[in-house]
Amino acid sequence: MTTLLIIEQVLNGLQFGVMLFLMAAGLTLIFGVMGLINLAHGSLYMVGAFAAAWVAGATGSFLLALGAALAAAAVAGVLVEMLVIRRLYRAAHLDQVLATFALILIFSEGTRWVFGSFPLFLDIPDALSGPVSLPGGIQYPLYRLTLIGIGLVVALFLWWLTARTRIGIQIRAGENDREMIAALGVDISKLYTLVFALGAALAGLAGALVGAIQSVQVGMGEPVLILAFVVIVIGGIGSIRGAFIGAILVGLTDTLGGIFLPELFKLFMEPGAATQTGSALASMSVYILMSAVLIWRPTGLFGARA
Repeated sequence: MTTLLIIEQVLNGLQFGVMLFLMAAGLTLIFGVMGLINLAHGSLYMVGAFAAAWVAGATGSFLLALGAALAAAAVAGVLVEMLVIRRLYRAAHLDQVLATFALILIFSEGTRWVFGSFPLFLDIPDALSGPVSLPGGIQYPLYRLTLIGIGLVVALFLWWLTARTRIGIQIRAGENDREMIAALGVDISKLYTLVFALGAALAGLAGALVGAIQSVQVGMGEPVLILAFVVIVIGGIGSIRGAFIGAILVGLTDTLGGIFLPELFKLFMEPGAATQTGSALASMSVYILMSAVLIWRPTGLFGARA
């Protein structure tokens, strides 16, 4: 394996990681502040992707498509929170799981009814198409580099929001003692709606950005949702910093494992068996990583100690 290939795969892992972070950040905020297990978060990712694909097809503008993804996912999130989720805050986690799983089915069938069963495609804008030359002679897609940059900017924004603003103080206080901040005059219902809308918008943005390098189709959010849960377990529930570090670890582990484990096994196994064994182990690698982290620190890397 050449050094250039290794660097390229590391960049692919970073790109995958920052997109996972957009999903996991909203998920960890919602669970940390509200104590809510939201299985429908992947559906909001899908809503953002479909909104972006439809607007881009109608207008030809990628920026308008991103704006539509943010708006559609945020509005969908607000409606879900007000009509369904608000009744589940004091419910048992099993009730939350069942209710939000029902939302997955509603969103999937509703999307199929509106857009049909065939995938949609979102084109990469001309300004971001093609490769860019990096130091060392590496040719890497400009769009994927842009995704990494967007993810880092969003991470900095969320850090600023939670650490340097009044609403961030309320969010962090809500994670620790929601009854107390309600007693101090904070409208807890509005805070919950705002947090849910923010998490939904981040999921929708991720869906729109990834939709340009993958097909936009019904059910696209569920595989990403599983990895997002792995991310917040590794990083620690309620921690934005943990979600970011966990997402990068998962992205690199998944990407590098899929490429290099089969090559590693070829050193002492027959090529066909090495590919099969390495691919199987690579598919389990993020869960092995999660298990290792939980054995070492059961609350996650940056979760509050019990």
